[in-house]
Amino acid sequence: MPEETAATAPTAPTAPTATPDAGTASGGPAPAGSAARSLGLGCLGCAGLLFVAVVALFIQLTWNAEDGTDLPRVAPEKMADRVFEHSQEAYDVLGFTRTVPPGVERIGVSTENTVDAGYCYDGGLLGLEDKTVDGAYRMSHSWAVDHVPAGQAVPGLRRLHQRLKDDGWKVSSYREGGKGKDWSLFVRRDHEDERMSFSWDPDRQYFIGGTTAPCAYDPGWTGDGTDSYFPGDAADSVRPPALWPRRL
Repeated sequence: MPEETAATAPTAPTAPTATPDAGTASGGPAPAGSAARSLGLGCLGCAGLLFVAVVALFIQLTWNAEDGTDLPRVAPEKMADRVFEHSQEAYDVLGFTRTVPPGVERIGVSTENTVDAGYCYDGGLLGLEDKTVDGAYRMSHSWAVDHVPAGQAVPGLRRLHQRLKDDGWKVSSYREGGKGKDWSLFVRRDHEDERMSFSWDPDRQYFIGGTTAPCAYDPGWTGDGTDSYFPGDAADSVRPPALWPRRL
């Protein structure tokens, strides 16, 4: 008689295993629909970043445009006092011992102590224009000393360079000239609207200094639209004092 086979309980059917797509299983490209959706989201992200950048640039340009006309109202006499004092402080640090009277006889040759005022400019909304601001002026003071030897100019400029840095001025340029080359120092502060410059020509032994103040509206200008504004009128109302060897 044949051997009997043992009975076994039936097993539940198992769910079919999902077979991965040939492309994705091997690390290949995603389906076309998925790729399109990813690309669309990426483009939206790029567009958002571009929009933010454009808005930020517009705000910055607008801010700069407002800076061109958002000026204080300051009498020319006060702005003149401001530039005179900066020049006198520099004169003290440089160690000059002569008195420089107001005026000039021969520009570039004799001593000089003069004041002038120039136009202020507005760049417009996009910062690309170059128009003057009605009623605004920029006061400046120029001075010069002749017969300045190297023994006075060189250590004086080095002292002044360090002093201005210590006082918070930003040095735009500083050059110690070699034989036959000019020495120069340029500094700025107050959002770079206030400036001073100094240069010394060793061949001519001629030293030049200058100070420029930030722009301001002239309180004496009515702005009724009938007359144009000339900044030189602001300078005509002041006269520089003598530069002298004051000791700080």
